Amino acid sequence: MANKRDLKKDINYVLGDIIEAVYVWELANAEKPTKESDAIIDEAIVTFDTLITKVNDRSAEDKKAHFKAINTELEDKGRELIEKINKLK
Repeated sequence: MANKRDLKKDINYVLGDIIEAVYVWELANAEKPTKESDAIIDEAIVTFDTLITKVNDRSAEDKKAHFKAINTELEDKGRELIEKINKLK
């Protein structure tokens, strides 16, 4: 991980793309939000807030390990949200 700014950008891009994918699904299928699609968007927003809070936390002693853990959490949560999008009916 290069730095804090890049990690914040990655979080923004990944979760923004997931939210956009939900909107595209809504337009392609029902043209209106469903409870499931709204839940995915809400979960993405909560994940964004949580990860940004962790990035801004200055109490970590080993910054490199701290940012790596956040990046891993972003990847795991991103995969989980994408799987939920793929399961939408």
